Amino acid sequence: MELSELVDRLDDRLDTDAYSDVDASANGLQVGPREATVDHAAFAVDAAVATITDAADAGAGVLVTHHGLSWGGIERVTDRQYDRIAALVDNDIALYVSHLPLDGHQELGNAAVLADQLGLTDAEPFGTMGPVTVGQQGTAPASMTRGELTATLESELEGETVQVLDFGPTDIERVAIVTGSGTDWLDEAREVGADTLITGEGKQQVYHRAREAGLNVVLAGHYATETGGVQRLQKLADDWGLSTSYHSHPTGL
Repeated sequence: MELSELVDRLDDRLDTDAYSDVDASANGLQVGPREATVDHAAFAVDAAVATITDAADAGAGVLVTHHGLSWGGIERVTDRQYDRIAALVDNDIALYVSHLPLDGHQELGNAAVLADQLGLTDAEPFGTMGPVTVGQQGTAPASMTRGELTATLESELEGETVQVLDFGPTDIERVAIVTGSGTDWLDEAREVGADTLITGEGKQQVYHRAREAGLNVVLAGHYATETGGVQRLQKLADDWGLSTSYHSHPTGL
């Protein structure tokens, strides 16, 4: 497959252009010539030397990640930035990135994956950011407890230790999800009637905000909550006839 075709297909499915004014990440093709040919696509959460090396070992022509290299522009290609770009260029690997588009996509996105894993119903967009959304909300299965929700996440996220600020009800009814760093949407979660907000990592001030709002806040790991989206993109590439591989480098954070 031509790299340009893969890029156009991904941009179209992820509605990449809709996020261009709100996302610091340069989404889409960050490194590589559009006219290249790709037989094997590698997928990972982070564009780092470790994942680029894995992609090279797998014979990939493109690495697709959630976290890329360009956040508001690249002023200097030195040190760590040089090492990463050099690893891509030396191994003739292109880099495609989808940050907020992959957070907010209601079918392929990170939050959508967690919602499916928890069995949420009546799913709809959540996490307003300008004209777009970056998460999902839904109704919990009948009689789901806070402990059951936590246990499900720990199982689905491969043993990730889940931290819970248990200031909401024990019986869960409505769940809001923004993966990665999403505690800024706590007030919106309360406004939409959620009793539980799931995200990856917390900020110190969320403790008292959650306590005063009477909400459960579930912190399931920034990396862990953002593995599902790239894995769904991998399945999409499989369906398009590409050979693919997924490369896991958990951070524990």
